[in-house]
Amino acid sequence: MEVPMDRAVAIVELLSRHASGLPLMTIADDLAIPRSATHRLLGDLRDEGYVRQDYEGGAYRLTAKIVALGFTYLSAAGATSRVQPVLDRLAEETGELVTLAVIDAGRLIRLAKAQGARRGLLYNPDEGAEVYLAATSNGHAWLSCLDDEEVLQLVAKQGFKREGYGPNAPRSLKELLDFVERARAAGCAKIFETYEAGTAAVAVPIFRADGAVPIGTVSVAGPCIRMTESMMDRITPALVDAAREIGQKGAGLPIFDRAEH
Repeated sequence: MEVPMDRAVAIVELLSRHASGLPLMTIADDLAIPRSATHRLLGDLRDEGYVRQDYEGGAYRLTAKIVALGFTYLSAAGATSRVQPVLDRLAEETGELVTLAVIDAGRLIRLAKAQGARRGLLYNPDEGAEVYLAATSNGHAWLSCLDDEEVLQLVAKQGFKREGYGPNAPRSLKELLDFVERARAAGCAKIFETYEAGTAAVAVPIFRADGAVPIGTVSVAGPCIRMTESMMDRITPALVDAAREIGQKGAGLPIFDRAEH
């Protein structure tokens, strides 16, 4: 498959955020790639089995081959055997969605999930791989480990968005720093209708076994009707214990090797 890899990867990352697929014109416009070049790239990705198109002129979507690659990597890296059981247990205890994110060269990447809700409202957002730092509990948990200058550098690098998130999302850098300072003081990051209306979440950082360097974050999220502040206070000790266990069991795993930013 001879394609410009940066553009091919950009297409794969874009489609990963749209499970139902996107038409060629939308992909080209969103990524600022000429439509003729987009057509060639998608054709090559389709020939290699990474994307599919159900009918001529229809939307392009990722295939299970991408998912299989991810599972193969996680299994080979030891994540499924060492880390996933911790997430599954926390999801069972809390009855909500648990998400693990890892720090990777200055970005926070969602790596694994476990769904604890079995009935009623089910919160399972269709999120991309990279965590938006300014409006998520995982983002705030990581930023709380850094000084303000580092916080502003990371947020500027990712891009600070004032629209498109929950009604309580920070609309200025000062508001963001207030969120981060509260997370530092509490030892955990709590958000209410910040990432998405009607939802709330709490997250804590994960540190290496020596406790010196943050390597990721873990969160519990659900509908506001269940994820009240008192509920967060009840589940935070279990969340902290899970983060500590992941830090210990994750020692030496390659998924945690790129935490330095």
